[in-house]
Formats: sequence, structure tokens, C-alpha cells
Amino acid sequence: MIVLIGGASHTGKTLLADRLVKKYGYACVLQDLLKMGLIRSGNTDIDVCDTDALRPYLWNITKEIVKTAVENGQNLIVEGCYIPMNYREYFSRRYLDQIRFVCLVMSEQYLRNHFDDVKAHANDIERRMDDDVELERLIRCNNYFLARCRECNVPYLLIDEKYCLDWDIE
Repeated sequence: MIVLIGGASHTGKTLLADRLVKKYGYACVLQDLLKMGLIRSGNTDIDVCDTDALRPYLWNITKEIVKTAVENGQNLIVEGCYIPMNYREYFSRRYLDQIRFVCLVMSEQYLRNHFDDVKAHANDIERRMDDDVELERLIRCNNYFLARCRECNVPYLLIDEKYCLDWDIE
């Protein structure tokens, strides 16, 4: 089984991945770690902030990791904001039968009411350097992900009134 966890920054993708790893014992790939490894090793000169260039670059690598895991019968969790909502277009039925996907999205209301909490929990799983998160940027990003989820008809977990990562791979 392959589990893909997408969504905007600060929604809890890594937290959900961590919980699922502990529950199921699956291996896990964090796209941010892959990104930094490629950048620091000099295997790409894409700037760490160039999301438009990073998304296709990282997805091209990630989708081949997913295919390899399926072919080898391995269980894997992949989390990151670089998973496209149209991910299905990149896989044949053979692979799609083994993939579960969820996108984490925070509503504008949730972000406006809990922005201080979102910032306070930003380092619960990973230590973010120079994390100058801005409310309006988070709202725009989450609205974008929600619209793409609906457009591509993919499952999403809407965090609206309280923060709850009640999602399971079954």
C-alpha cells in the first residue's frame, strides 16, 4: 500500500505521516527531506523557494519511488506539498490500485481563528528554520489546495472547527 499525503504548508502532513508510520510501520519519504538532499548535494540548482520549479522536479522523482515500491510490494507513506492533485494521471491502474491519497486543508475560518496555534505547532515534528509564516499566504495556499482537490475529485480532510487528523488508510 502506498499512502500519499498532500496539502499546504503547516497543515500537519508530517504529523499525520508520523502517526501512520507509528501505527502501521510503513517506510516514509518526506518530500522536504528529498528536496534538501538534492539541493545540498548539488544535484539541482533550483532555489529552495522556487515552488514552481520544485513541484515537477520533485514529483518526477517521487512518482518513480512510488512505482518502485508498488513493484516491490513495499508499503510506503509519501508526504509533501509537491504531490499534484492530478497524481492519478501519472500512474496506470496497476499502481493506482495500491495508492491511497488524502490532502490536508485548513479552512479560512480555522486559520483566522487558530493562526497562533498553527504557528505554535509548526515545529512539533520538524524544526523549521526562519519560519516566517504569514496568515494571508496560508489562507491563499489552503484555498488553492481545496480548489484543486475539488477540481481533481480527490479526497481531502478539511480542518475547519478544531484540529483533528482523523484519517486512516483503510
